[in-house]
Amino acid sequence: MKLIVKLILGIIAGLLIGLMAPDALVRAALTAKVIIGQLINFTIPLIILFYVMSGIASLPKNSGAMLGRTVGMAYGSTILAGIFAFLVASNLLPGMLSGMAPVAEGRDALTPFLDLEIPAALPVMTALVLAFVFGVVISRRELPTLKSAVFESREVVEVFLNRVIIPLLPLFIAGTFAEMAYEGKALSTLDTFWKVLVLAIVMHWIWLSTAYLITGLIQRRSPLGLLRNMLPAYLTALGTMSSAATIPVSLRQTKANGVSDEVANFSVPLCATIHLSGSTITIVTCATAVMMMSHNLALASLGEVIPFLIMLGLTMIAAPGAPGGAVMAALGVLGSMLGFGEAELGLMIALYLAQDSFGTATNVTGDGVIALWVDHFARRDGVVATPEPDAATGEAPVARSQP
Repeated sequence: MKLIVKLILGIIAGLLIGLMAPDALVRAALTAKVIIGQLINFTIPLIILFYVMSGIASLPKNSGAMLGRTVGMAYGSTILAGIFAFLVASNLLPGMLSGMAPVAEGRDALTPFLDLEIPAALPVMTALVLAFVFGVVISRRELPTLKSAVFESREVVEVFLNRVIIPLLPLFIAGTFAEMAYEGKALSTLDTFWKVLVLAIVMHWIWLSTAYLITGLIQRRSPLGLLRNMLPAYLTALGTMSSAATIPVSLRQTKANGVSDEVANFSVPLCATIHLSGSTITIVTCATAVMMMSHNLALASLGEVIPFLIMLGLTMIAAPGAPGGAVMAALGVLGSMLGFGEAELGLMIALYLAQDSFGTATNVTGDGVIALWVDHFARRDGVVATPEPDAATGEAPVARSQP
């Protein structure tokens, strides 16, 4: 709860600074955001490399099914989320778009006092591939020396996350919202497209509620309790607008839901790269609105949207773990498969960036569902040990205390 309060205070402080503070204070907030953002970007490949590698390396030789299930469920969730968004948007948006005003322009962007660059040691996709290669070989060949080095390296990254990155997240969030408030981008865009954005956000919540309800009922868990445990991750993603940057909090809250350390360390960093259900809901909803608003485009059919979703899910895997990464990666597919021109792509960017944080928060919270199911099947197959029943209640523990 302390983290939740700090995140909310960061959002409020950022909005107040952006709307009311002098330019010097706004630039100071932007400077803090830039420095913390560079630290986060530097750490992201290390998180993916050592967490995914250690997660795979710690699994027994028969763990190939776990990897296949994680990737299959993450990709399937992304595709199904897109189909759901298109069916809802194509039926509700026609009566919601009349009389909408053009996008208002905000103030010119300020520059931070210091534009510091901290290059990452390696690209995100390189880290992901290396984690797979080394993790699988360590698991299959049982290399104790290399395995020990990987786990010790993960401990170094974990200390840096807990002592530096997580405490600085509220400041990073404050800088993000200060910039948005000062430039007026979010407010002016929402003034024009608020109906479309509200529809996308409502679909995010429906998607998450349905996923956790089904998971809770089948696994005999409290859906509300599972969602409540993931709330800090959701709020963190609202400010960072990056699934990768939210990995530390996502890991902690996923483990709080009773997911084993082996599965959480493996699935959460992986899903942060490949599971994009919230971003897909947003992109499909915004694209449907743009097609309806444009005189040059006709509304695509479901048969045309499904191939687009298949390619979109693959394309966004390469999206950087940064604000707006998903829509920037999707622009090529929107142009080549749906016929979007420069004007339509401009509208897509404006719509998407106005609520990027909500889509990212849905991605992150949805990762918790994937982890619950991967853990469920891993325990069923004996890949991960099932906790001993509690002596008093006779029930297996489903949650662990947070650090």
